Amino acid sequence: MVLREDRQGAAEHGHRITAAIACHVARAGGTADQLTQLLLHSDHEGGRHARHIALRSGQARALDYIRRVWASASAVVTSTRVLESRQHAYEVLAALRDRIETTPWRGERGRTALRVLRAHLNFAEIAGGPLHHASERQTAEEAGVSRTTLRAVYETVLKPQGWLRRLRVGHGREGSTWYLADGNAPASLSRFRTTQYPPDSSLEEWPTPETGSAADIDSTVVGRLMGHDAFAHHGLGSSALMIIGALHARPAQTVGELVGSASVSRATAYRTLRRLADHGLVHHSGETWSLAPRALEGFGTSLPDAVPGPTAYPAQGWDAVARQCATAGVAARRKALHAVERAAYRDVLERLSEHRRKAMVIVRDGRQVLIPAPRPDEIPSAWHAPGGRVLDPVTGRPDAEWRVATDGRLILITPSDQRSYDELAAAHAEALSEWESAA
Repeated sequence: MVLREDRQGAAEHGHRITAAIACHVARAGGTADQLTQLLLHSDHEGGRHARHIALRSGQARALDYIRRVWASASAVVTSTRVLESRQHAYEVLAALRDRIETTPWRGERGRTALRVLRAHLNFAEIAGGPLHHASERQTAEEAGVSRTTLRAVYETVLKPQGWLRRLRVGHGREGSTWYLADGNAPASLSRFRTTQYPPDSSLEEWPTPETGSAADIDSTVVGRLMGHDAFAHHGLGSSALMIIGALHARPAQTVGELVGSASVSRATAYRTLRRLADHGLVHHSGETWSLAPRALEGFGTSLPDAVPGPTAYPAQGWDAVARQCATAGVAARRKALHAVERAAYRDVLERLSEHRRKAMVIVRDGRQVLIPAPRPDEIPSAWHAPGGRVLDPVTGRPDAEWRVATDGRLILITPSDQRSYDELAAAHAEALSEWESAA
């Protein structure tokens, strides 16, 4: 049994082939005119999709389509690199991880963008290269954020700055296709400045952001902890992830050093360190701060000579921290919500597929035989008139444009039909007989 050709699927397949040829021409140093000649040449099989557009919609529409494909392919080729082997791919991902760890991620939105970017880096490492597949819900669960927040950082941080590029939008059970880039686009100053800027130079305050540019964190630690409930929005938050990642990369830092390495403001650093110290996850000796021995597992300890405060409770695992922060179960509820959304989405797709059911054929003796599909056009016997005519239920008179087939279904006779009613009914009966004998 063979499915009839899916026109939308064929068009998407043809577009992918055209885009792949355009990328090859751009990578080989070709031009848009050469691509046009290649695709519109009658002997070139890869240009069938472009020639079909020219035949269906005209030469101008086909040329405009080729120009748009060429512009997209040129942008992709100039911003990507050729990976010669799997080892080269891992070297590229390692260099990208180093770049992420030394990039300042200022503000709450910047720190959230780091979590999302680290989730994509996890998927890329599993896929074995910058090209990977991931859905929005899958990425939100990995990063420990909501889908609303995820989309916000996609559109305002990661895409504009060149860290991520969506090559293909997912559909059905397939996730979107993403490509991790180097992130060389400049950030918007109006969006990523911190509150540590003076409104006027006459105030004689500092004219530069308080957070330094020499960032240095361990993003592997961030990627391992960010999906836990303890680091949800109302829990320890993203700033705690940055502090922990910075202290794990380089222990014994002062607050001033953490301002630069963790890309946080001085006020955020003091506030976050105080919250981590309440759980016994960090200790300070003089002016320097360090992680507790088992802080990465969520177990807090107290120094022998430290005097615990009234709210200081050494943590006994990240689950205990999440319960103390009242964020326990956030990840489970998010996964349950996503499961319900996935089920509802697939149910809608199934209902749509029922309305647009593909015609079925069987192959018999080397030729395709159409399977008569169920049709809702059967009419009651009271509407049948002699000679195969149909009675109009409103006027009660025979309708000249309609006839009744041998199986009791309507056949519309229009001026464009060259066959008589008997020929149409015979063709329908032959198709039905052919199907029953083949089945």
